[in-house]
Amino acid sequence: MLRFPSEIVVDRFLPTVRAMLAVELDERGLTQQEIADHLGVSQAAVSQYVSGDPPLEERFADDERLQTTVGAIADGFASGSMDGYEALGELLAVVREFEDRGPICAVHEEEMPALQGLGCDLCVRGTDETISAERTALTAVRRASRRLSTVPGIAAHVPNVGTNVGTAVPGATDETDVAAVPGRLQTVGSRVIVPAEPEFGASKRVAETILAAMTVNSGVRGALNLSTSDDLLAAARDHGYDPLQFDAGYEDRSERLRERFADRGEVPRVIYHEGTFGIPPVTYVFGETAAEATDLALAFVETAREDE
Repeated sequence: MLRFPSEIVVDRFLPTVRAMLAVELDERGLTQQEIADHLGVSQAAVSQYVSGDPPLEERFADDERLQTTVGAIADGFASGSMDGYEALGELLAVVREFEDRGPICAVHEEEMPALQGLGCDLCVRGTDETISAERTALTAVRRASRRLSTVPGIAAHVPNVGTNVGTAVPGATDETDVAAVPGRLQTVGSRVIVPAEPEFGASKRVAETILAAMTVNSGVRGALNLSTSDDLLAAARDHGYDPLQFDAGYEDRSERLRERFADRGEVPRVIYHEGTFGIPPVTYVFGETAAEATDLALAFVETAREDE
């Protein structure tokens, strides 16, 4: 019998994942219709998942990697911090691991005995490191921008010209190696609006700031910019970070930033300027990725709000 690995994914992996997700989302208090909308199935199917004993492929369901991923997706769906696109990306990563002589490979060999004992590598094609790095950078920016659009209180810290988040690929050398949001994130009332999906080369200022940091510490590949305020800087200090001030001018900014970082002997997690004519005051928060930088910035925002 001729069976393709993709058939294992459709017939065994996806039903198992849907059943696991339904149970996790039910435990988080979502209604059966809400669960159905997330999973793309009927409400009746969800009812069977959560109240019956749905058939699971135990080799998938018992795997710690899948359990962790399903839990993370359920948390994201329940909080609104993850959408279907991001969930699909997480699950595809698990599928790739499972196809690399993992559980999918084991089920495939079982259902197609001609493969047994051959050390089959039909699904193992290697990884294009460049594509993988770009995908990772885009995902980090997507997650960061979604967080900014859902967390209360952040809009008060967005500059009038908007804010942006960026992540560079390892070894980045110019702004086309840095992913950011085209058109910047803008505020509408108390909300932050994400105008587009992230792209490479979408933010000159965030890119030049990240690239300057990478010349001193190649592991600092993410940044977020917010409006400079005494409250935000005080919150950063409360968290144990010493913000570094730099000149607001755009001319030779990259070179001047590198000099400031060299003088400090490191890339600080927080840098800021107080603005000048035509340039609003801006604070940058650094991280390994945009997502990490955003998490830290949101911690500052929360502290600033508590201190009001």
